[in-house]
Amino acid sequence: MFVAVFSSPEGIVLQQLTDDGAVDGARQDVALESLAASVADLERQHPRWVWDDTARWYPPLLAAGVRVQRCVDLRLSHAILRNSSLTSGSALATAPLSSWDRGALERIERPAEHTLFDWDEAEEHDAEEDTLAEFSDQRAAIIGADDPARIGLLLAAESAGALVAAEMMHAGLPWREDIHNAILESHLGARPAPGQRPALLEAMLQRLRTELEAPSLNPDSPSELLKALAVAGLMVTSTRSWELKKLTHPAIEPLLEYKKMSRLLTANGWHWLDTNVRNGRFHPEYVPGGVVTGRWASTGGGGALQLPKQIRGAVVADPGWKFVVADASQLEPRILAALSGDRGMAEAGSAGDLYAGIVASGAVETRDEAKVAMLGAMYGATSGEGGRLMPRLARAYPRAIGLVEEAARAGERGEVVTTRLGRSSPPPGTAWRATQADAYGDTATEADASRARGQARSWGRFTRNFIVQGTAAEWALCWMANLRRALHDGAGDSWLTESPHLVFFMHDEVVVHTPADRVAVVEAAIRTAAEDAGRLLFGALPVTFPLTVAIVDDYGAAK
Repeated sequence: MFVAVFSSPEGIVLQQLTDDGAVDGARQDVALESLAASVADLERQHPRWVWDDTARWYPPLLAAGVRVQRCVDLRLSHAILRNSSLTSGSALATAPLSSWDRGALERIERPAEHTLFDWDEAEEHDAEEDTLAEFSDQRAAIIGADDPARIGLLLAAESAGALVAAEMMHAGLPWREDIHNAILESHLGARPAPGQRPALLEAMLQRLRTELEAPSLNPDSPSELLKALAVAGLMVTSTRSWELKKLTHPAIEPLLEYKKMSRLLTANGWHWLDTNVRNGRFHPEYVPGGVVTGRWASTGGGGALQLPKQIRGAVVADPGWKFVVADASQLEPRILAALSGDRGMAEAGSAGDLYAGIVASGAVETRDEAKVAMLGAMYGATSGEGGRLMPRLARAYPRAIGLVEEAARAGERGEVVTTRLGRSSPPPGTAWRATQADAYGDTATEADASRARGQARSWGRFTRNFIVQGTAAEWALCWMANLRRALHDGAGDSWLTESPHLVFFMHDEVVVHTPADRVAVVEAAIRTAAEDAGRLLFGALPVTFPLTVAIVDDYGAAK
């Protein structure tokens, strides 16, 4: 059962639809103030809600105390169907660009406060025609796809992810402002007056200036810093930490420490605390599908996908509650093993530590070499240690390495590649194609050919990693969707925040906030959800996706 939700000049419309997108049943017009009650009433029939954007419709429902189990996010689904090689011949994929192709930028720019009252008249006027027609076009694209089951699973997981993101933002991550402030004071000094640096940061700056004999140096200016380093005889081309660490000079240690302290102040200092934490909660704003590979992005200035270890101690469970923190070990290499069906690599990871298994197979001598070699395979290393080890990895695991090499060659030819469930990479742009064409013209020079080869290799590195990172993102979506359903089913009549619920996600890691007496149930649900995600994507292939699970009072104690 599908129920479309869209606005009309009179209010909100709920329209039942058939599986192929046709209108089925009477139209129900409801006043805006009655929407939550109407949705709650229909939710008892377990429909799949069809709406243009989960980030628009679901937060107000949550605020009104209403949860839904399933939905179709038309905008997220449109982006996948428009670009997937599985649906490239559909009417949707070949149609002219429309408002549905506005992409993630709108979602990124949408302010934190969500409301049903702020749509412009044009959107309201076209909402019925657009929503119903778009759903019909999407159902036709799925039915006519090269593999309807694959693309259907991807769209269901993507839409479920949008529900998860909205629920995590609503629930919020427990946050102790007093502990955060104490962490900042221990690293930076007391909170300074506006426009001033904290005392410890200022002291580190003075030490750096002394070592470089530059009393007015502003190390936050890359050009000033490069000039001061050059005067001290340190010739570097950038101020990145990894390059600075290669140098030997008394100024390097205070410079690296200053950069670390400054990064903490800028990214998660007092301004961040004042802006992003309210009533003891940080409400992360995720953008599902915000990265071209399907990974999530974040917006709102909170940096939900990059909470540094320095401040995780401020993430403290409520009294009587715990965090269950789980991350998938070595996810992307295991995804590569499963994608390629390389049983040798699958066997290497069967005992738990895939890198140790690679060493045991005789492919390389040390665990560090195994890790470097795998990173080289997935990201296209041609030189250095990764490049040196690649031939040995290719001999040991020909199917896995052959898969990423094939994806790289496809990218170099300007072709698209597709993940396990059907998300396809974007084709290179017109400038890329023009550079390639110029390299083979009658007037082409060796410089033209060299430029074209470099661009082709770069795009090949992108497509090489796309299939692995994109499929890993699909696994993570299925993992979260399975876990969300299990937590929801076990909650009974309890509200979202009164029972175990997801509060944080970061690529291959989830955090569940749970009453202390439910931790064993939650841990089992997390592990079962991961196993189910593997089976959904890869069937009976013998690839395991082990988890590292920690039960803690504060997030900082998880690792």
